[in-house]
Amino acid sequence: AGFIGCNLAAHHLERGNDVILVDNLSRPRTQHNLNWLRCQADHAGRSDKISFHQGDVRDFDDLRRIFELTEPDLVVHLASQVAVTKSVLNPREDFEINALGTFNVLEAIRAQAHPPAMIYASTNKVYGGMEDVAVVLDGARYRYRDFPNGISEDRPVDPKSPYGCSKCAGDQYVRDYARIYGLRTVVFRQSTIYGPHQFG
Repeated sequence: AGFIGCNLAAHHLERGNDVILVDNLSRPRTQHNLNWLRCQADHAGRSDKISFHQGDVRDFDDLRRIFELTEPDLVVHLASQVAVTKSVLNPREDFEINALGTFNVLEAIRAQAHPPAMIYASTNKVYGGMEDVAVVLDGARYRYRDFPNGISEDRPVDPKSPYGCSKCAGDQYVRDYARIYGLRTVVFRQSTIYGPHQFG
């Protein structure tokens, strides 16, 4: 029910897909986003297409129970502690949400009779400061001068904060679970996303 999840859920509801939301509702305004999604589903006559489970990625048993109950085809893992500053102030909480939470999601997926595909929202913070990459103003937006298509995953990771480390750990676990266990996973290393239903 966070910013990206809310928009993604709305996208899938518009297409008539079943949407299962799992959120601990700890972030400000997530309840507002959840209510908005339910209203959108009601207005479209698709209230049967959305369900909500209050849960936390730090609770493996709860995740496993939710996945067994709902049998998803796709898990989009967006749960995260998202602030570098907060990770410095409370690195343990950052680790438990981002690294352990991602591990729990992977294990809950792996435990299913038919493991769903997984998309993981990582971050460009896994690359560290990227001091060697030039950023230029292009009209009303900034872009990498020498990388018009973004940074290649061939670039070595070099996180420089607890947040970067915890997201990098999750990122690497997601990639490795594809290699070792054959899970169908994708990692998106994204940054500085903004839009509707984002509340600071």
